[in-house]
Amino acid sequence: MSQANRGKPSERRGQQRAEVRVPVAIKTGQSTELSGHTRDLSTNGIFLYTDTHLAEGSALELVLILPAELTGGQREWACCRASVVRVESGGDAGKFGIAATIESFDRLPEISV
Repeated sequence: MSQANRGKPSERRGQQRAEVRVPVAIKTGQSTELSGHTRDLSTNGIFLYTDTHLAEGSALELVLILPAELTGGQREWACCRASVVRVESGGDAGKFGIAATIESFDRLPEISV
């Protein structure tokens, strides 16, 4: 490892993330339900903002609507299981920024009301 790279986190993203802001419902391992919004996402990672601090390593269940530009046509509901890898404070309007790795991703059927 060179002196210049020592102490800097390496880029671990496998895919480019799309910058998109959509509401997200967040359920933690303690069954706490939170809300937030995304900053960017891909099929294997997400960055979102929420009012509540979440610990690194926390398991999350995320429900959100994928915008048409990411699905190739129509908006779709999705449920993701994710794990928090980084937490930043003082982000968007003082919210906590949460970077998470998506472990599973399921598209949900549209629910007619």
